[in-house]
Amino acid sequence: MKYISAQEAVSHIHDGDNLHWPCVAGAPEHLIEALVARADNGELHNIHISHLYTEGYADYVLPQYSEIFHLDSFFVGGNVRKATHSRQADYIPCSLSETSRMLRSGAVPCDVVLLTVSQPDEQGRVSLGIAVDYMPAAMEQARLIIAQVNKYMPFTYGDAVIELRQQGTMARCKNGREVPILLVQHDKELIDSAPMPLTETDIAIGRHTAQLIPDGATLQIGIGNIPTAILSQLGGHKDLGVHSEMISDDVMPLVEQGVINGRYKKTDPGKMAAMFLKGSRKLYDFVDRNPMLLMDEVGRTNSPFVIAQNPKVMALNSAIEIDLTGQVCADSIGTRIFSGSGGQLDFMLGATYSEGGKPIIAMSSLTGRGQSKIVPTLTPGAGVVTPRTLVQWVVTEHGAVNLYGKSIKERARLLIGIADPSCQDDLQRQAKEKGII
Repeated sequence: MKYISAQEAVSHIHDGDNLHWPCVAGAPEHLIEALVARADNGELHNIHISHLYTEGYADYVLPQYSEIFHLDSFFVGGNVRKATHSRQADYIPCSLSETSRMLRSGAVPCDVVLLTVSQPDEQGRVSLGIAVDYMPAAMEQARLIIAQVNKYMPFTYGDAVIELRQQGTMARCKNGREVPILLVQHDKELIDSAPMPLTETDIAIGRHTAQLIPDGATLQIGIGNIPTAILSQLGGHKDLGVHSEMISDDVMPLVEQGVINGRYKKTDPGKMAAMFLKGSRKLYDFVDRNPMLLMDEVGRTNSPFVIAQNPKVMALNSAIEIDLTGQVCADSIGTRIFSGSGGQLDFMLGATYSEGGKPIIAMSSLTGRGQSKIVPTLTPGAGVVTPRTLVQWVVTEHGAVNLYGKSIKERARLLIGIADPSCQDDLQRQAKEKGII
């Protein structure tokens, strides 16, 4: 294998190029730093960047680069949120299942893909490790791939595997196309995202939600304390499977106990499927060359048609706010994009059409500022990520209610019943004033 410096590798990026790189800790920070250094030297102009939620270094959205780098995220992370709010960066509204199609159709162009990959194995293959997302589709469209080879990136299977050919100068894509690839060796520990301590509210939500999950279910797991709390309550369950957008540290004890074994899954039986991992070094070591894990492209993991093939799909999602008719906002605070639609609608649809499936919205009843997340009407400008027609189970620390088949009046009464007690009288009053009940 021939390795070159990051500076030499990014010199092959041209003005006007469209760049893509992986999500979470899979973003190739060493290459991105070299890219920004070229901008500091006045060598680049009009570079377009797209990616999902990333962590760590993101200087390309700083104000001094506003005329050089233009970011259009598919999902807004904390490291680019301020730039997105100021309109220096932008957001592409989409369900994540569509991102692969956007690349393959040319709706979102791609010239160069920047990756972090594992060390090559004995067969000359590298792995995308913890972050596959839509990279297979991007690679198929790119004229060039630049890969940061990092010994700390675990080797995972599925669509994560990239076959290197001609002594590491060409990469074989999922569709068989071969694309020139440049390899840069740079070893750096991946960003560690260990779980945060659970609050009493988290634990109560986890307990109520766990009671809805039957043995033999297939789980979709989201990000944050609430999914952690739910998984912590499943030690007494049997024969659970995982088909998810992401996997965290919290699956490891359940796998080790035999609770998660994928026995009843129809797609990839006996295996866990995901498109990215977010966790600690312990998780990354756990998945390294672990045949139980399949890291697949987001166009497959998030396809409602694939999801629905599995039995008893439990789609575990959250919300920024939900109105009394059941409309869920999960991407914005009013008109300000906070995160993105992500895969929520993909999995809510998949669970709806899964035999025995349950689409579940699990959230705390109050915001960090003590305001009710259950509201009479959504904040003006808020995006509806999951329409009320698809919302069934809603869980807070105060209980769980099923809106399926319920009228507007019934929904309002049920949701008020699981709002924070300090907010219930005001919700009741506003619901009457607005003619909801």
